[in-house]
Amino acid sequence: MKKQNKSHFWNTPVVTWLYYLAKPAIPRSVQIMLRRAIVKRYLPRLSSVWPIDESAARPPEGWTGWPGKKQFALVLTHDVESVKGVDQCRRLAQMEMKLGFRSSFNFVVKKYQTPDELRHHLTDNGFEVGIHGCYHDGKKYSSREIFMERAQVINQYLQDWDATGFRSPSMHCNLDWIGDLNVEYDLSTFDTDPFEPSATGTGTIFPFLVQRRENGPPFVEMPYTLPQDFTAFVLLGETNPDIWKKKLDWIAEKGGMVLVNVHPDYMVFDGSRPRVDEYPAHIYEDFLLYLKERYKDDFYHCLPRDLARYFLEGVNSAEKHERGEIKL
Repeated sequence: MKKQNKSHFWNTPVVTWLYYLAKPAIPRSVQIMLRRAIVKRYLPRLSSVWPIDESAARPPEGWTGWPGKKQFALVLTHDVESVKGVDQCRRLAQMEMKLGFRSSFNFVVKKYQTPDELRHHLTDNGFEVGIHGCYHDGKKYSSREIFMERAQVINQYLQDWDATGFRSPSMHCNLDWIGDLNVEYDLSTFDTDPFEPSATGTGTIFPFLVQRRENGPPFVEMPYTLPQDFTAFVLLGETNPDIWKKKLDWIAEKGGMVLVNVHPDYMVFDGSRPRVDEYPAHIYEDFLLYLKERYKDDFYHCLPRDLARYFLEGVNSAEKHERGEIKL
């Protein structure tokens, strides 16, 4: 298991509690304005570790490469934060299908209704469905008791949905506790991201195994390795995918894992002017086109569950390598 870097004041229970206590009383536009000011103030000081941290490129011990001898891995994931996001899942999936990609969609199971029809539409078309917590209220890790209460709910949904993956809301994370979930993989960390409330940076652009406390089978941790779309296109106001392209090219050179987390909630698909917390969907589409045109067949594109099973079956298995890429 990689060490988790806890490098700034956001990563404290008190600050997290205060943030979620005050959040409902602060208008959305004011929230965005304040966060933009904070990000832009600290950005110049962070150029050595974000969006690229050179120290994260070291491969795991005994690393033998990706299936089919691909140059790097590509994993596309989506966290659905609200009813608006639910309503836009089909459009996002359609965009990816048109370009030959598939992804996973993670839903907050108690915050809104996730229609069975939508889940079946996604899985029937080669996508994956995962769990993104119960309520998205910042309380999941506030006590062991609360965590275990919610873990029971999450485990039931994992079973009912035939799902194998989880990502914590807001990237709050305790890998020891996550081991109590019946998952094959977790997506609650990142290689480097000083703008997240919980500074659980793994310091690697590769997946890794996490041993459970109760001596059960390990699960696979997959840190996201591209900047969050909300940070890049809402807070920083980037108008093109260049920040993603730059990080992608670096990860490809190092042979790591390109894992991106895109939120349908923040995307505008119809060409209208984005609101204060939105960005044009064509930025993501342009990024996928760049991937497809520049790297063609050089990357191992898979769903997170497939990558997890590859690792769980043994990354050093010669038989697994000869089998080649898992088909979607």
